[in-house]
Order: sequence, then structure tokens, then C-alpha cells
Amino acid sequence: MTVFWAELLGTALLLLLGDGVVANVVLAKTKGNNAGWIVITAGWAVAVFVGVMVVGDVSGAHLNPAVTVGLAAAGRLAWDLVPTYLAAQFLGAAIGSVLVWLQYRAHFAASSDPGAKLAVFCTGPAIKTPAENLISEVLGTAVLVLAVLYMADADKGLGAVKALPVALTVLGIGLSLGGTTGYAINPARDFSPRLMHSILPIPGKGSSEWSYAWIPFVGPILGSLLAAQIALHWSITRTP
Repeated sequence: MTVFWAELLGTALLLLLGDGVVANVVLAKTKGNNAGWIVITAGWAVAVFVGVMVVGDVSGAHLNPAVTVGLAAAGRLAWDLVPTYLAAQFLGAAIGSVLVWLQYRAHFAASSDPGAKLAVFCTGPAIKTPAENLISEVLGTAVLVLAVLYMADADKGLGAVKALPVALTVLGIGLSLGGTTGYAINPARDFSPRLMHSILPIPGKGSSEWSYAWIPFVGPILGSLLAAQIALHWSITRTP
């Protein structure tokens, strides 16, 4: 398996399980309806675990353009590899979100809340204050990328054995920092599913909220660059 196909598969699995848990909680007449925030954060952590476990030994399991950019900015990945990683991640995220739509089509039809339908695909702020929302995404992503930079092997990234600690990091970010914006912390995780929401024939789906979409795109990239600078300044590396 090449790096491209590994990142595509891993990111598709990430979105299938991540967006899937949101659908299970927020859509009408599911077995998990109204199960709450703890279930969503746990589901996303498991989604990360599965994605990293499956492709970690092939591509390093970035599964996130912010992680890829952070590794490159910290000198841990060649910049000429970045386009391949990003293309696979954005495409994989689109595929994963479409699979969630197929899985939950009857429940999309049974749901009357356009906001819930959008939430399955992408993030949105609890209180819409762009400056604070941007800071939330920067900080959450900086924590993630710092952890990845500490754990990643210099020549590859995250192997399968790192799946659990990365998943726990994402769980912690969701529980501690996710209540403001829904912690996208991943441009592909938000942009590609949002695009699919705008395209797919979902009854009563409402707006895709593109006016907000720049925040979960720009914020994670800024957070990754911040983390890279911190790591370089303090020489944060993985212990042997």
C-alpha cells in the first residue's frame, strides 16, 4: 500500500466512525439518540485509534493536514511529500462522510432539525464569536500536534503502536477544549464533509454554513505551525 492509499483509507475510516458517532447521537430514531457529548468524544477517539492502527505502519497515519504541515514545519517530513498526504486526506474525508450518509439515510429523512444534519458532517461554534472560535481551533490543534511531534518517529510519523496514545490525546482535547467549536482540529475533517453536505440529496438539510468554514480550516493550520515552532524552540522529541 502506498502512502496515498494509506492516508486515504485511514482518513476515510476516521470520518466513517467519527461522523458516524455524531449521526448516532444527533439524528432521530437511532439507537444512540441523545446519548450526549461523552459518547461523541469517545467515538471520535476510537475513530482516531482505528485509523492510526490500520495505516500507521504504512504512512505514519497523519490523517490530518494540520499534522502533515506540523511535521513538515518541524523538519520531520519533506515538504515535497505534503501534497500527496493532503490530497489523500481530503479525498478520504469525503469518502468517509458519504459512507456515513449511506449508513444513516433513513435517519436523515426522519430528522427535522437542519442543524443536527449539518453537525453530522462538520463543526460549528456553540457561541459564534469568530476571534474566540479561531483561538479555540488553534489551541486544540497545537496540543494535538505537540503530542504527535513528541510521539512520532523522525523518519515516518506514527506507527500502529502509537494508536492508543494519539486516541487518548484526541479524547482529552474533546473533553477539555471541544465545547466551544466542536474541535475540528483537522481541516480535512471539516471541509470535505461540509462539501459533501452541500452536494448530497439530504432532505431538509439547510445551509452548509460556508461563512464559518474558514475557521476550522485556518485555525488548525495556524495551530500546527505554532506547535512546530514550540517543538523546535524547546527541542521536543520522542523519548527512546
